[in-house]
Amino acid sequence: MGRRSPSTRLQAALAALAVAAATGVILTIPEASAAVAAGATGYASQNGGTTGGAGGQTVRATTGTQIHAALCGRASSSTPITIQVEGTINHANTAKVSGTSCNTAAGVIELKQISNVTLVGVGAGAVFDQVGIHIRESSNIIIQNVTVKNVKKSGSPTSNGGDAIGMESDVRNVWVDHSTLEASGGESEGFDGLFDMKDNTQYVTLSYSVLRNSGRGGLVGSSETELSNGFITYHHNLYENIDSRAPLLRGGTAHMYDNHYRQLNESGINSRAGAHAKVENNYFEDSKDVLGTFYTDAAGYWQVAGNVFDNVTWSPKGTDYNPAGPNPTSNATVSVPYAYTLDSASCVPDVVARTAGAGKGLLVSDGSCTPQSPSPTPTATASPTPTPTPTATVSPTPTPTATATTAPPSGTNLSIGAGSDGSSKADGTSYGNVRDGNLSTYWSPAGTTGSVSVKWGSPTTISSVRVREAAGAGTVTGWRLLNGDTGAVLATGGAAGTATFPATALSKVTFEITGATGTPRVAEFETYA
Repeated sequence: MGRRSPSTRLQAALAALAVAAATGVILTIPEASAAVAAGATGYASQNGGTTGGAGGQTVRATTGTQIHAALCGRASSSTPITIQVEGTINHANTAKVSGTSCNTAAGVIELKQISNVTLVGVGAGAVFDQVGIHIRESSNIIIQNVTVKNVKKSGSPTSNGGDAIGMESDVRNVWVDHSTLEASGGESEGFDGLFDMKDNTQYVTLSYSVLRNSGRGGLVGSSETELSNGFITYHHNLYENIDSRAPLLRGGTAHMYDNHYRQLNESGINSRAGAHAKVENNYFEDSKDVLGTFYTDAAGYWQVAGNVFDNVTWSPKGTDYNPAGPNPTSNATVSVPYAYTLDSASCVPDVVARTAGAGKGLLVSDGSCTPQSPSPTPTATASPTPTPTPTATVSPTPTPTATATTAPPSGTNLSIGAGSDGSSKADGTSYGNVRDGNLSTYWSPAGTTGSVSVKWGSPTTISSVRVREAAGAGTVTGWRLLNGDTGAVLATGGAAGTATFPATALSKVTFEITGATGTPRVAEFETYA
């Protein structure tokens, strides 16, 4: 077992971060994107792939109870569903809901004995405040664009054994992406792990996420004899102000690449009890003993390449303490079955800062340390058995694809004479300005993100839209187009412009801005058949 977190060191670091925040150095959580990114990466793309609720119903939830009700309202425990979450989920609004397709509990988001579920933060963001997410005896789960903070195992209130996200008991294929997991101290303050896996959990990927301000980053395996877990990928994550377990590996295989580890106070990647870690192109900064076998004489193994060690200190070796440094070299060869592209470690701090965590517009690296919107048509290699050899190819996310063009659509602009509404508007602007045919008038959201809709009195078939921005304002960098009747995603994209999609009959279509360089000005939201 790992040593208890030194709370004085962690609390001092938290105080420093608080001072920085008060002086404007640290930004508050940005408004969150609403899109679901395009396809699981790493080991979550194996074993048949991880598609979550793709192809199923999409529903909205603003409370934990509504999340549970959405799960319980399905035809079966495996009926695909995407649950869009907006607002703060806490103990007061998270109750148990009963049904034949769910097994829930109060005070925790319970994903138990279910499959084919996507939980994604939308709109102004989804914050799980002191409420953890528990995945048990479940498979094919996607969690995306959410913040989970201050989940406790002691004190009050408690949830999920103190884990922000915890997985146990025959869990398969989980992808956690663009999320922020944080605590406010270590075990003595009542917190446990941020991202824990145990009791036969396999094929998991944690990507583009932030883990910070905790005594324990996470573990794979609950004891030296509990070795049924593995096939875990960690990439493009920020581990910041973590005492230990970044992560702790007991058996199994893990792949860490292009992560930024900053201020690991006691130890970092702890490979032990026969675990094998492939550690590539990571940037370790201002940290101690970032890789090795710690607090046990049960050896673990690693293969290292391309990493940067910036102000990393190393302790002497001991009977139960075996740091890999000061000059880390490989003591094993670790192979992975999937394709991936490595960013250079030297630019990892920059690209991770611009892409990782909730509210970053689901941006990913293009493989050259430049953020971009995710590809809408990904494919992944699948392995139906828990072996490092792929045997099939799947398309994990059949999301409708937008086709961007430079030429405007032809025909009649169906927005003229229609109605309109939206989620918010800046002072002096109007929803109606996006459908008046006048480029000198515009609608702006109250911030950098928001939505505006065009609606008709009866179903109208459209197959393309054109969004035209007014001059002199922030430029849209991310958006998605929604069927206002069903909530289904028709298209997603980066810059505003023209998009085409399969002809769809609807009474309302919504243009939702998920990212912008400033306050956008939408002059016209044109719709065409």
